[in-house]
Amino acid sequence: MPHDSGKIVNRLRRIEGQVRGVAQMVEDDRYCIDILTQVQAVKAALGRAESEILKRHAACCVAEAISSGDEVEQQQKFSELIDLFEKAKR
Repeated sequence: MPHDSGKIVNRLRRIEGQVRGVAQMVEDDRYCIDILTQVQAVKAALGRAESEILKRHAACCVAEAISSGDEVEQQQKFSELIDLFEKAKR
């Protein structure tokens, strides 16, 4: 399964840096709205990372299950996605 993991890892490392920056802002007692703005930016960046990983999962794992013709594997991949989205609602 060829993946462009490097792009996702780089994105996550940038997010890691953003989170450290937010922690520093809190330590420095910066204006709350400025901190909240950065928290929103981190959440958006995580959402984009999540989307890329989901696309990769669909293009590889789910596509392989479909092409295999194995109904049990197909159902498992579908159930995993449903479970994931159900957890996100809570």
